[in-house]
Amino acid sequence: MKQISTRFSMAVHTLSLIAASPQDCTGDFIAGSVNTNPVVIRRIMGMLKKAGLVDVRAGVGGASLRKEPNRITLLDIYRAVNVAEENQLFRIHEGPNMACPVGRNIEQVLQDELREAQLVMEQRLAQTTLDQLITKFE
Repeated sequence: MKQISTRFSMAVHTLSLIAASPQDCTGDFIAGSVNTNPVVIRRIMGMLKKAGLVDVRAGVGGASLRKEPNRITLLDIYRAVNVAEENQLFRIHEGPNMACPVGRNIEQVLQDELREAQLVMEQRLAQTTLDQLITKFE
């Protein structure tokens, strides 16, 4: 089973570090905490910057939040790192047999259910702020 991109959890990890330890947050520091290559963190930081969630200091390095942690939701982060295209969290296999009654109808029937599941998940992510998450770390 294909999983949702790890960019989301890495982005949440990154923003949590910046909120908790803003003075230490260079790309190398974040990469060490996430345990990944600094290039991966730079890509994620670029997405977060484009979404208006962080400022990144060139040269000296480091990053800061552009919003207070209580104003950043998990949905904001999820959307910032393009985990899924709009309404495309779940993909349906291509080319079912149209001569089969299931094959002919599976996409339409399943899409409705999957859209609803994605909506419920996104509503849940919108209810949790970065600040609420950070308080659980301590």
